[in-house]
Amino acid sequence: MNALLQILCFETDPTDAALISATLEAGDIACTITWVQNLADFESQLGRGCFDLVLLDYSMPVLHGLSVIALVRDHWPDLPVIHVSSTMGEEFGVESLKSGATDYVLKTRLFRLVPAVHRAVQEVAVRSERRRLEAQFIEAQKMQLIGQHAASIAHDFNNILGVIMGYSDLLLMKLSRADPLCFFAEEILRASKHGSVLTHQLLFFCRKQTVQPVVMDLNGVLLDLEQMLERLIDENITLAICPGTHAGTILADPGSIGQVLMNMAANARDAMPDGGRLTIATSRVTLDEFSTHAYPGSLPGDYILLSVSDTGTGMSEEVKARIFEAFFTTKPVGKGTGLGLANCKTIIQQSSGWMNVSSELGQGATFQILFPCVEQSLDLAAPSVPSGPLVRGTETLLVVEDDPAVRRFAVEVLQTEGYNVLSAVNGKEGLNMARTHQGPPIELVVTDVIMPLIGGRVMVECLKMTCPEVKVLFTSGYTDDTISTHGVLEADMDFLPKPHNYAALTRKVREMLDA
Repeated sequence: MNALLQILCFETDPTDAALISATLEAGDIACTITWVQNLADFESQLGRGCFDLVLLDYSMPVLHGLSVIALVRDHWPDLPVIHVSSTMGEEFGVESLKSGATDYVLKTRLFRLVPAVHRAVQEVAVRSERRRLEAQFIEAQKMQLIGQHAASIAHDFNNILGVIMGYSDLLLMKLSRADPLCFFAEEILRASKHGSVLTHQLLFFCRKQTVQPVVMDLNGVLLDLEQMLERLIDENITLAICPGTHAGTILADPGSIGQVLMNMAANARDAMPDGGRLTIATSRVTLDEFSTHAYPGSLPGDYILLSVSDTGTGMSEEVKARIFEAFFTTKPVGKGTGLGLANCKTIIQQSSGWMNVSSELGQGATFQILFPCVEQSLDLAAPSVPSGPLVRGTETLLVVEDDPAVRRFAVEVLQTEGYNVLSAVNGKEGLNMARTHQGPPIELVVTDVIMPLIGGRVMVECLKMTCPEVKVLFTSGYTDDTISTHGVLEADMDFLPKPHNYAALTRKVREMLDA
């Protein structure tokens, strides 16, 4: 028992009080005892709610110990109460326990007091741990239900967002910049993109999105994001990027690490409304057996330390204890989802990393993230997609999509770019259309993955038997774990997740046709 116990003792006899104190001291129980001799003082002290244990005489002038137990239980149901009395027999001891006492000790056998105190405190700790585990279990069940529900609605929601984003793009293409309707179209597009980000965050937290880890240089990712981070923070905030000279390489998903940095930069900005300094640094560190205690679960070895520090308002101990909880936020209603740091922790865990935070009110905050070093060569970065105008198409394409709004949008976009577009509502109709089509051959099929009657993957396998050269672009709004069961997320397959906008669809189609 290492903590200093706060004991409230209701004892009317000073001699007995001194004897109880001496017994606890002899038993090496570190405690502070508050003595009271009347009910008014007892109630006053009890109302403070800062005690770990109550010692209570059983028989007192005018007052009976059992009635005092009832008073304690009304205010603090879990506070342990031990009856200490010289007049209580065994039969009264049983009555005491039935009334809510934790234990009883006869003053003629005070040697039992020390083990009784130990047992009472341990029982409280066990009950507290049980409640914590029950709450954790309930929270895990809640997160599982949220994940299942999020996955079930992701497809429809992504389709809706894709249509909104797509037609907003088309409006902006057809309107002149001087047209006042441009502002409305831009606001619709901005809101739909925000909805897409929120959907992605929720699915990522529920671990419904897959990551693609590569051997990467963390310094390189940090420097690539520097300009974006500068645009994200306010002008009165100074950004300092301090890459370590011998940091090394890690195994992680670059896009996910970028999301972590963007989330942390946004939080730091909000914590410094009057300006300040944001410092992001990397370094190579070696953990020994002692230093791993700061990162529970870590092992001794070489790591890359990513440190994100701000000079903002800081956090209280209560906020720090909950900062990585899903949906917990200190921001005003409508200003935060409470998923940012929860997502960051999930991403870091998926990269075999650890994360902790140090902060005090008014002293800013520092997040420290550890990634294990990997002794492998860097993976080649994917070639960047050109941002200039695309060559208009003339090829014949087949769009297979069961959602009518999404299908109409895809057809409209591709026809606008000059393609000859056929469309079908499911895989069965798509096969029939491909077999009966007269004219230039179909060079590329844009198909949804999961559709009624015949899905995209089965349709493509059948189509390849007669048209082995046809190219296929799969697209879906379902979560990655659902799509993977249909065999679409394989390395040799082209996939475009929903929601996607005008530019993403047309560039991907042109890229595949020109490959």
